[in-house]
Amino acid sequence: MARDVKSFARVHDSSSQMCVSRAQAALAGGVDSPVRAGRPVGAPTPFITRAHGSHVTDAQGREYIDYLCAYGPVLLGHGDARIAAAANDALLEGAVFGTTHPEEVRLAERVKGRFPSIDLVRFVSTGSEACMSALRVARAFTGRAKLIRFEGCYHGQSDAMIFSAGASTLSAPTLASGITHAVIDDVIVLPYNDHIAVERALAAHRGEIAAIIVEPVCGNMGLCLPKPQYLERLRELTRADRVVLIFDEVITGLRLGPGGAQQRYRIVPDLTCIGKALGGGLPIAAFGGRADIMAVLAPEGTVFVGGTFSGNPTCVAAAHALLDALDADEQFYERLGERTTRLARGLQEIINNRDLGYPVVACASMLDFMFRRGTPHRTMSEAREADAGAYALYYTNMRDRGILLPPSQMELMFVTAAHNDDDIDATLVAAKEALA
Repeated sequence: MARDVKSFARVHDSSSQMCVSRAQAALAGGVDSPVRAGRPVGAPTPFITRAHGSHVTDAQGREYIDYLCAYGPVLLGHGDARIAAAANDALLEGAVFGTTHPEEVRLAERVKGRFPSIDLVRFVSTGSEACMSALRVARAFTGRAKLIRFEGCYHGQSDAMIFSAGASTLSAPTLASGITHAVIDDVIVLPYNDHIAVERALAAHRGEIAAIIVEPVCGNMGLCLPKPQYLERLRELTRADRVVLIFDEVITGLRLGPGGAQQRYRIVPDLTCIGKALGGGLPIAAFGGRADIMAVLAPEGTVFVGGTFSGNPTCVAAAHALLDALDADEQFYERLGERTTRLARGLQEIINNRDLGYPVVACASMLDFMFRRGTPHRTMSEAREADAGAYALYYTNMRDRGILLPPSQMELMFVTAAHNDDDIDATLVAAKEALA
């Protein structure tokens, strides 16, 4: 079997090199998002031509069980017929209007009903826009300039968010990364899970901090869970100093349950950013929060946030179809969590049997293990202790066995409603072989 795997890998590498060469001649860097270049694992991600259910197929016809899942948007599974039908019907009535439409308003009402922090909503197209806009609103509302965020939390590609972030951005706070000193001076980056550092920063910059933005469950330095009382303490500190608390729930918003991490942890932030899964695979995101804060937005206020494709009928229709599917299945999250737990326990058993000492971390439909012994990591500095070379080898071994994982140890595995017991069984068999 090992010989067959190696033989396939040679053929695969040879035929995929032509795709890579063409991409490098036409796309900047050969990709439209740097993580797709696969530098941490030594090879670009496969060129995918088809995705259905829990499986994807590459340009060479090789099929994979997919745990990349587009970095989070795919919740029901690839090519879900309900999403496709809703989007297609909307397209036939006009892809984009440039005006407000009834279904856009109805979607805002449904989003409000799910998230206890949201009185008013504004739709945008991406999570990056949602986080960037929420920060702009917070600054206008407070009349303050500075931002606190946390190392290892990724809030999109705006100038204030991109450096010292998680995932595979690799952006430093320097002009070489396109970040000016003016931006850098207004951003305070602290360790995640360290509320003492937050207390000190607020004391040192009393009356200067507009907002604290945080991933309540961090999904961009591996899966990193908040320490007990960490989020509660952030809520107390921000309320005491009149700082806007922003929950970036772009990943967690519809993955941790109907009301996201804020519902799970029973904490109400001032502003919430959601995206990814909301569109069922189509690009739509939103931010929203307290009515008095959202009132600074034009046309009532002075803060402009808008876009040609914001709230477009095609993506709105897909979002309605997704929410319809979730609302129609009372056991959806329970069943999805059970599948994720089964996979996590199986991986942990394999790891334990090999005495590797890597902790598997799971939360709802997200799971992860890093090549780092001991307890689960709680900060970016601990995440960096993981053996990147070992993960690269594991990634390649799993890909050769038909399992597609994230091309960076800082990313997560996602489970969808389309993953079944056969997928999990095959994944565990592959993991046992790959880790050997």
